[in-house]
Amino acid sequence: MFRVISLNANGIRAAARKGFFEWMAQKKPDVVCIQETKAQEHQLTDPCFSPKGYHCFYEDAVKKGYSGTAIYSKIKPKKVIRSFGMQEFDDEGRYLEVQLGGINVVSTYLPSGSSGDIRQEAKYRFLDGFMNHLQKVRRRRSQTILCGDWNIAHKQIDIKNWRPNQKNSGFLPEERAWMDEVFDREKFVDAFRVVNDAAEQYTWWSNRGRAWDNNVGWRLDYQVITPGLREQILRTDIYKTERFSDHAPLTMDYDWDHDD
Repeated sequence: MFRVISLNANGIRAAARKGFFEWMAQKKPDVVCIQETKAQEHQLTDPCFSPKGYHCFYEDAVKKGYSGTAIYSKIKPKKVIRSFGMQEFDDEGRYLEVQLGGINVVSTYLPSGSSGDIRQEAKYRFLDGFMNHLQKVRRRRSQTILCGDWNIAHKQIDIKNWRPNQKNSGFLPEERAWMDEVFDREKFVDAFRVVNDAAEQYTWWSNRGRAWDNNVGWRLDYQVITPGLREQILRTDIYKTERFSDHAPLTMDYDWDHDD
């Protein structure tokens, strides 16, 4: 079995204070993908940020306290990739990939456009460039798991209040159409939905109002996989017993062994 956990930590130091690494140790994942570390690697001096038994990689944003991704892998990678080829976004630490031999795992943090038109335009630039990268991923012979906060709720079932949010970043028709292309045209697979088609399965809740208490959420966090892994999906879990962030960790188990 191959267990992969993805979490937008909204600050890895804050998530650590809230018990994330203790929970992670209990879950015994093979790979952990973190987004929004909001730290420079040299600031992470506590041993918890280099979990025992894992090869640890951080890709920081140039801007301090912003964005950033990380991956912890039990398997020593054959190669680590820190860019998908767009300097504007590579400088924001939005892409990190480990190639493990037969399978690749990515931690990616897609931009939010919720702060206004300038960032929404940047988000569309990212989506255009990232689609080109996804097409290259599909041409690989190896399988890939793209974990992360994609900052888009794909379908009405993926958001509590879909009607009033149709004009808000994260649920715009153009963003959702882009997701359609990822799954329908490029044939990637939304791993979670293969094994859980229920409503109200959210991974992010606004800190405003009582969104968490009332489960007024969005499903923004995904494990998007190449189709060769579809039949290997075993189970999934969105962990909500404890709160490490405004996002919940997404766990997927796959029937895959590194010895394959």
